[in-house]
Amino acid sequence: MTSTLQIARSGLDALDQRMKTISNNLANVNTTGFKRDRAAFVSMMYQDSRQAGAASGADSQYATGLGTGTGVRVGGTERIHIQGAMTQTDNALDLAIEGEGFFAVLTPDGRQAYTRDGSFKLSPTGEVVTSAGLRLAQAIVIPDGAQDITIAPDGTVTATLQGEAVPVEAGQIQVTRFLNPAGLEARGDNLFGETAASGVPQTGVAGLNGAGNIRQGALEGSNVSTVQELVDMIETQRAYEVNAKVIKAADEMAQYVTQNV
Repeated sequence: MTSTLQIARSGLDALDQRMKTISNNLANVNTTGFKRDRAAFVSMMYQDSRQAGAASGADSQYATGLGTGTGVRVGGTERIHIQGAMTQTDNALDLAIEGEGFFAVLTPDGRQAYTRDGSFKLSPTGEVVTSAGLRLAQAIVIPDGAQDITIAPDGTVTATLQGEAVPVEAGQIQVTRFLNPAGLEARGDNLFGETAASGVPQTGVAGLNGAGNIRQGALEGSNVSTVQELVDMIETQRAYEVNAKVIKAADEMAQYVTQNV
């Protein structure tokens, strides 16, 4: 049988996990494109001494059962993909997605990863890359000597060369959507990876078929609310204290039984 001590311990473990989640959210309050996590609790199995509807007599049944819970655990951490606040930077290669979707980039092993961090740079060869040097899945190369770079809401990239009045097109940045973005795997470095739960990537033109528009000269901040996280932290701390008191009370009760019975 599960003791009171074990049940309270499961509460401490679950609340400790929630506190770690809150701490990670607060640590990334200024991380570009960060999406906050929320720890979801689920109850553990019940130990039933009597089933509801069991016979209580020859012609009667129990209206309710008799069961004891065995504690709680963290069922998962849900990532909240609501839009973060936009910050205007006026940097031509700073991009933000207004609405759903991700920028697709190529990792060193050739696989695609996805990010909301649009703080792009130019590589020595003129390719548009992330701060870590990962290039976009749709290779965009800015011609040498380009004086002005313009990126339209649909992702079309044009550059004006010195001495030429007509801009030249350098490609188009596309936006990738997922049926269940909460199912994406967080890989660190502001990158997400496809999983069986996220569904297959749906890549297309920005602004069409539910994909968000691309805004040039802006970055999306994290969607972490410092006030909300601090309130959650206080709530978690109080619940942790209550579970600790349960452990202390159960220990005192066991001590009393041992000494007096």
